[in-house]
Amino acid sequence: MSENKPLGLSGTTSESKSESKIEPCLPAKRALEGEQPNEASKRALTEQPGTARVLPQFRVANDPLKDGEGAAGAVNPDNANEGGNAKAKAKAKKRRGQNKDRDNRQPKEQNALCPNLVLGQTTCPRRETCRHEHDVSKYLSLKKPEIITSYFPTCPNFSTLGYCPMGFRCRFLSTHSANTTDSSTNNPNSDLHADPQPQLLPNAAMSAENPLWLANHEINKIDPQKKRELARKQIAFVKSDFVVDIMEALRNAPIPNANPVSGPTQSQQDRRKELINKYKDTRFFAQEKKPLDLHGKKILAPLTTVGNLPYRRLMRKLGADVTYSEMALALPMIQGTSAEWALPTSHISESQGYGIQLACSKPWQAAKACEAISTCLDTTSAISEINLNSGCPIDLLHRQGAGCAMMENPAKLIRCLNAMNYTSNDIPITLKLRTGAKDNHPIADTLITRIVQETDVAAFTLHGRSRQQRYTRDADWNYISQTAAALRMAEQTRLENKDDRDSSQSRIQFVGNGDIDNYQDWHRILDSDSNIDSLMVARSALIKPWIFEEIDAQQHLDKSSSERLQILRDYADFAMQHWGTDEYGIATSRRYFCEFMSFFHRYVPVGVLERVPIRMNQRVEKWKGRDELETLMASEDSRDWIKLSEMFWGKAEGFVFVPKHKSSMRG
Repeated sequence: MSENKPLGLSGTTSESKSESKIEPCLPAKRALEGEQPNEASKRALTEQPGTARVLPQFRVANDPLKDGEGAAGAVNPDNANEGGNAKAKAKAKKRRGQNKDRDNRQPKEQNALCPNLVLGQTTCPRRETCRHEHDVSKYLSLKKPEIITSYFPTCPNFSTLGYCPMGFRCRFLSTHSANTTDSSTNNPNSDLHADPQPQLLPNAAMSAENPLWLANHEINKIDPQKKRELARKQIAFVKSDFVVDIMEALRNAPIPNANPVSGPTQSQQDRRKELINKYKDTRFFAQEKKPLDLHGKKILAPLTTVGNLPYRRLMRKLGADVTYSEMALALPMIQGTSAEWALPTSHISESQGYGIQLACSKPWQAAKACEAISTCLDTTSAISEINLNSGCPIDLLHRQGAGCAMMENPAKLIRCLNAMNYTSNDIPITLKLRTGAKDNHPIADTLITRIVQETDVAAFTLHGRSRQQRYTRDADWNYISQTAAALRMAEQTRLENKDDRDSSQSRIQFVGNGDIDNYQDWHRILDSDSNIDSLMVARSALIKPWIFEEIDAQQHLDKSSSERLQILRDYADFAMQHWGTDEYGIATSRRYFCEFMSFFHRYVPVGVLERVPIRMNQRVEKWKGRDELETLMASEDSRDWIKLSEMFWGKAEGFVFVPKHKSSMRG
């Protein structure tokens, strides 16, 4: 294990023009070891802006990160135009962009064992009509081979809990079965299905009382009965209907359920007038909320697909203070969709500082989703906030009027926030924004000023890019600082208003987001701008999960390949504890492991670089690692990510994985 050594910036560039502006690190211009001064000058002239250089001993002419057939047929899109090779150009063009229609669903287990027999039971009440296998010995004989790996010598669930909720379906069955066998045999199942009555260890019966999610200390789960009631529209959203009626009356919207010919009845008209007279010029949406403190906290951004429970649990172990669920869509939640209700689930380690992020296009969706969260989950004490995502740039959401489209309709956005505030009980409501929809036309500062006056939002998070910009170019930290100052001015104006709330109202939190990839940027921004409470880290925490450790230590940590492998092992462990150790759980764990690797492989070790830190958007020279494992971890080829997964889960037979980016597909 290598030591974590502090490293400073080498070749410091000129000071930035603004305290809040992050200057990109330029390529080093100093001469390399053994290089003449005139050679260094020539190299400096030929270096391209945005290129990060590696030390000479790790620099290679050909890319060692691609092996096998993928290496022989690989084409670098940036060099495809050199030499005029038309075939190479076409191949490079084909590998640009994203696999937008990818399908990573795994094949279902053949000859699946009946769920009623998984935990050692002997009878199935629906045996005559049940479509599953009821002969345990036959199932074990056809089941995929046991997983044999030195990284998990025993079943992770069994070693943690003392029993395995997966029962006979577990791919580590020999470690918690009364019919164990020598792990060196080619077929570890042989002794298991030789016994006509295979048996689990006695304490396996505990798993019948404790399903995997409960045994794994997972919280914020919805009761299955309530989920069914949502799907059948049997739950009455009393608070949501009430607050939506008020808002519709105040904006003089058409009365719902009115007769299209004769118009609304007299009672409907009287009800509308009553609401207007009673709630006009009032803060009808105000509710007492529990305090929210994000000041100085190390915040992990909500991350779609990769920000799952095992990853968040890993980040908590590595120092994160605040985590968020993956973005959940309000409408499917109201409809009781199982996949959507799986997203708010969290681990008990996240109980302090956990937010649920929602996306919606209409106020009634926002209101009902918040009311469902506050009333249907098993506990709400572990939810620190509900965050409305008005910064998602995805086209599908934008066309539906959600995400960044909400910023283009401030009145609707404010109605959504007020409806959420009324129905979420004591859970604070927060808002995530981008600078605006279009480049060179930022609107976040004026929008936040209005929201502060008309809502009770507890915190804002601003990503310093526009929707049009997506994730290209650097985030605009000058504008983030300007918006934070606008928030403080609006906050002060509101507190000075005697007709508004009293001065005991807590400070509105402001969090900046975008391109925070090293401890220096983190501390420089927070130390120079008191209007900003904290910073949110997104992609950098996927590439370098120990970034919060660096922030605490205030130094660059040079993680060795063995240390990084331990991080991957922890992720694999948490994944199996969450998704299970049966065939489905292993395939799902392997799939999300590869999704994680699509970012993790981009890390360039400190000891390989000429200068640290490097910017996220910088291109790195082709390089080789300090050992074979480090080189393998840096591979852009998705087949190598699968190869890494085999260290934890054995051969990936029948496994399907299509990476998000076409450049990671080889062969």
